[in-house]
Amino acid sequence: MTGPVIFDRRAVRRHRDRAALLAGDVAPILEDVAERLLDRLDDTTYRFSAALDIGGRGVVAPRLRARGIDFVVSCDLSPRMAGVNGGMAVCADEEWLPFGPGAFDLVVANLSLHWVNDLPGALAQIRHALRPDGLFLASLPVLPSLSALRHALTEAECQLAGGAAPRVSPLPDLRDCAALLQRAGFALPVADAETVALAYRAPFGLLRDLRAAGETNALMLRSRQAAPAGLFPAALAAMMQEDGGLSVPLRVAIMTGWSPDAGQPKPLRPGQFTTPLEDALKNIE
Repeated sequence: MTGPVIFDRRAVRRHRDRAALLAGDVAPILEDVAERLLDRLDDTTYRFSAALDIGGRGVVAPRLRARGIDFVVSCDLSPRMAGVNGGMAVCADEEWLPFGPGAFDLVVANLSLHWVNDLPGALAQIRHALRPDGLFLASLPVLPSLSALRHALTEAECQLAGGAAPRVSPLPDLRDCAALLQRAGFALPVADAETVALAYRAPFGLLRDLRAAGETNALMLRSRQAAPAGLFPAALAAMMQEDGGLSVPLRVAIMTGWSPDAGQPKPLRPGQFTTPLEDALKNIE
């Protein structure tokens, strides 16, 4: 891999190993996003026969099998997390996928690619593993998710220690997602966003869920020292609402791209349109 190394992949693997025993605690969140993602399969009449589930944490693979896809392979950076999916599972790094060209006609990555250092490279490998006219579906947390937590931690640590270490992963913007698909060679790339409203009666519930999902700090530049005493209580107190609870919107990009195929529809070039814009607007009215 070339380019900057933002994430410590060994730490990501350790966090997911630990979370394999706790993933059930955050299953409702994972299932909510997975349902929104897999609903996109209802928009096509294509019948898929071989699917790859990347990092599904025991949520995606059963849903794919329930949709009648008999051949479903799950992969995860963590061998323990790979094992919670049931069926065929492989311990594999998203940055070095071990699958041959055209192995699948569907690849699904639910909330699992945001700890990848070379995301364009990983997407290119996914496209390589798809058959022509195969479908890629992914959900990815995007800004402003966790922005309030990042700001609160930075402010609190500056007050307590006179400086702040990076503690929340950087996330892409929605505008970046379709461009990433296009850069990786996907046809008909689409990215839109949905918001999952998370509410906690006790603020520390947010930190417990991040731990249970394997989403704790794995930044390469993270501090290896213990956090300043009182950092997390101070940060969470600053985020609390008047009723003592905590509202955390999770903004998720839903990404769709197809492996190129000669039979796919092609966008018209400028000047090829047969209906004037004025007439089209009149029909809408």
